[in-house]
Amino acid sequence: MRRLAFTATTLLLLASVAACGGAEEQPTNAEGQKKVTLTLNWVPYGEHAPFYYGVQKGYYEAEGIELEIKPGGGSGKTIQAVAQQQTDFGWADTPPMLKAIATGMKVKSVGVFLQKGPTSIEFLADKGISKPADLKGKTVGGTPGDAIYATFPAWLKANGLAESDVKVVNLDAAGKVAALAEGRVDAIQGFFHDQAPTIEAKTGKKVDYLLYADWGMNMLGTGIVANEATLSKDPELVRAFVRATQKSWAEAAKDIPGATDAMVELAENEPAKEVLVKQLTLAVPLLDVAPGAAPGVNPPTKWTETIDLMSRYAELKDAGGPEKYWDSAYTSQG
Repeated sequence: MRRLAFTATTLLLLASVAACGGAEEQPTNAEGQKKVTLTLNWVPYGEHAPFYYGVQKGYYEAEGIELEIKPGGGSGKTIQAVAQQQTDFGWADTPPMLKAIATGMKVKSVGVFLQKGPTSIEFLADKGISKPADLKGKTVGGTPGDAIYATFPAWLKANGLAESDVKVVNLDAAGKVAALAEGRVDAIQGFFHDQAPTIEAKTGKKVDYLLYADWGMNMLGTGIVANEATLSKDPELVRAFVRATQKSWAEAAKDIPGATDAMVELAENEPAKEVLVKQLTLAVPLLDVAPGAAPGVNPPTKWTETIDLMSRYAELKDAGGPEKYWDSAYTSQG
């Protein structure tokens, strides 16, 4: 089975590029296509299937791009890799990107695709939880430092609960799924469209969730992050990459079996096919696109809402407006 290559970029080369004050000319292949890298927010799961579908269907090739997809180790690390020009583009969650830019990282979003945030509280269906009030007295696993953890007290307050009503257990990101599956916590903070199908496959038990966005707190989710130097040096490459990604998502949303088949063929260490199908099926409604708009086209109001929530509850300092974090010029409306 053919696989996409996942290769490490030489750190010494990256350091020399940074020392010269900018990226080198974009390398090309024998056909003259630009060789482009995309680093994901995590190891491959169903949300990422549209990228593999776009590669398989030739959408990136049609834009003059040979795309290499790399696994990530969390949105924060992916954003840092973009900032350090270790990758051309990143697929990363918006709240940590806001914090990264606030610390001085020279990156920007060129379009958020999951406009309804996947942030949620997940639990086994037999826990009898159907609304936030049912979390009172329960134990919830979370990871300190991430946006879900930081905004959890505010989400509780918005739903009539005090922070003391729930016991939060600190867990690393990789350990939350096991903790819930093994019954060490009643619920976990996380992305429902990723973790819930994984837990169901491991336990054979149904997982339910309370989506922050459905209970008073929506924050933009994952999208494309680029280095400001790339936006300045090669805006046409950015436009081409965004166009191909918009088409990949639009077509994958209409062909979930085909998109997940492409991922099985091209990805490495991906979940089982049935898990991928569930993950992508749950992800597609999060695109939340306006009628007639393409995936990744964002209303400024959604940016303002996310920035305001992060300012009030997640210590986003000197927040500013959407233009500080997002360049809307790269997403086509149609």
